[in-house]
Amino acid sequence: MTRSFSFFCLTLILCLSFHHHLLSAYQFEGFDAEADDAEDDSSDLHHSPPPTITQSLPDPQPSPDDSTSDLIPESDPEPHSDPSSTPFDFWDEDEFEGLPVEIATVDSPPTAENATETVDPKTNSTAQDGTVPSEKKKKSYAIEIGCVCFLIALGINYFVGKRENESLALAWAAKFASKDTIFHKNFSLLGVGDGVESPLLLKEALNVFKFYASGRRYCHGLLATMELKSRHDLISRVFNLVVPCKDEITFEVYMNEETMDHVVFAMAKKKAAKTMQKEVKDLQRFAGIVSPPAGRKWVSEELSVISESKEVAGDMITDTVLDQCFGDKAMEKYGKNFMSMHISDQHPGKHRKMMLFKFSLPDAKHMDDIVRLVALIPYYIDLVGRYRLSSQARNKTETGRQKAAEEAYKELQNARQEALQKKKSERKKLMEEAEAKLSAEVIRKKEVKERARQVKKAMPKVKMSRGH
Repeated sequence: MTRSFSFFCLTLILCLSFHHHLLSAYQFEGFDAEADDAEDDSSDLHHSPPPTITQSLPDPQPSPDDSTSDLIPESDPEPHSDPSSTPFDFWDEDEFEGLPVEIATVDSPPTAENATETVDPKTNSTAQDGTVPSEKKKKSYAIEIGCVCFLIALGINYFVGKRENESLALAWAAKFASKDTIFHKNFSLLGVGDGVESPLLLKEALNVFKFYASGRRYCHGLLATMELKSRHDLISRVFNLVVPCKDEITFEVYMNEETMDHVVFAMAKKKAAKTMQKEVKDLQRFAGIVSPPAGRKWVSEELSVISESKEVAGDMITDTVLDQCFGDKAMEKYGKNFMSMHISDQHPGKHRKMMLFKFSLPDAKHMDDIVRLVALIPYYIDLVGRYRLSSQARNKTETGRQKAAEEAYKELQNARQEALQKKKSERKKLMEEAEAKLSAEVIRKKEVKERARQVKKAMPKVKMSRGH
């Protein structure tokens, strides 16, 4: 009875042991495919070293008594442990009987410092790629916004500057070319058309306006050209802030050939007068700077006079002109917009006898500042049209003009000779190039022909006569 009872207990223990092994295998699902999982996790083994495991090798033939000692109580895995890093991953199905005796503690989870160091390169690269394009986008947007703002500034400045120039030109026309003004009283035809309602101004450019007047004695007509600042151009506007410039108006008066005598006269501010005397051809050839005469009133110290003779200078600068604009007192108040004037019967160009006046334009609200300067134009038309030189001054001027005409004729002849020589040299060069392209046989025939012509030309000529 005792032996049967002990045999029953041993059988029960073996059944419980076998059942315990089945439960432990059931906890690890897919335990049979452990070899495939080991291959998949091999990539992780390269990144982190395997945990240190102390394992006892199984006996080749374990006894039944030792099977009970191999049992290990079940324990829940720690929440921070990784199932892939447990020592069961390194076991084999065929060696299931061998169980570890001592298992080293799994590595502790990484701290905050280690977590920052072990960052996934994929996530790190995506984070960097996410920041760099945003910075590039910001930069590109800044450039685009700057370009759009610049274009808007260009457009606004274009329309504003255009409007300012038109307002300035219309203000001048309203002050000097409208009804009962200076040009309306002195000229019968104003504007660029033939009708009564023709426009007074011709807009040649956004900053260039022209005015034409005709129908007056001693002259063919008058052309006024207003060259204003390029206010419509933003770059020019900024440049004008650094280097200031003025709005200018130039009057060209075309005198009649039969009315204007030999007169070469100019007046400008001192620096501009020196430049004119060096660069303007008729002033350089016929005139020179005139010193102030003694015993009479003269122009302001700011101005210089260039004339062919002192007689012409004295006759052109009258007391009326000095009191109105060019005297010491009048220059400060009424002559501050004066730039230059030039009267010549030897003006280079199509019209030989001309008068040129150049003034600076004030703003639209201060057009009264140049009223006296503009009034000089009809005054000098009448003065020069009626002016006649003395016999002594005329002889001097005629001698100078005859000499100048001879020099001009010589220059013209020399220019013609140079043009002919140049033309001959070009023709000769072309012929040489054509001969160089010919073959040797053609050249030989040409030489023979030329030699025969020379021999024939050298033979004496014999005159044959018929006998009666």
